[in-house]
Amino acid sequence: QVQLVESGGGLVQPGGSLRLSCTASGRTFNPYSMGWFRQAPGKERESVAAIMWADNSTYYKYSLKDRFTISRDNAKNTVYLQMNSLKAEDTAVYYCAASLSSAKYDYWGQGTQVTVSS
Repeated sequence: QVQLVESGGGLVQPGGSLRLSCTASGRTFNPYSMGWFRQAPGKERESVAAIMWADNSTYYKYSLKDRFTISRDNAKNTVYLQMNSLKAEDTAVYYCAASLSSAKYDYWGQGTQVTVSS
């Protein structure tokens, strides 16, 4: 079993930055990919970014690609989401997830709240 723990959320002013972290623990960790998702109040969960473990390729929600960056630290079993120029509409609970194949995400974190407000 794999446990994912997110951290780094909080309250930030518009235009500010946050870096979210997601650390995996448990079984030997060698996922197919890891991703970040978010869910705002009253809205469906949406994919934000993903990183493929084999070749480090990355994917982004198109409207976020200029402000968000996903990266990883293999030695720490950690994936990061750097978020810059934050806007009020980025307010959401952010979740990380890990997949063992291309079929689906198998493990999810508990989420971390990001609030962008002045």
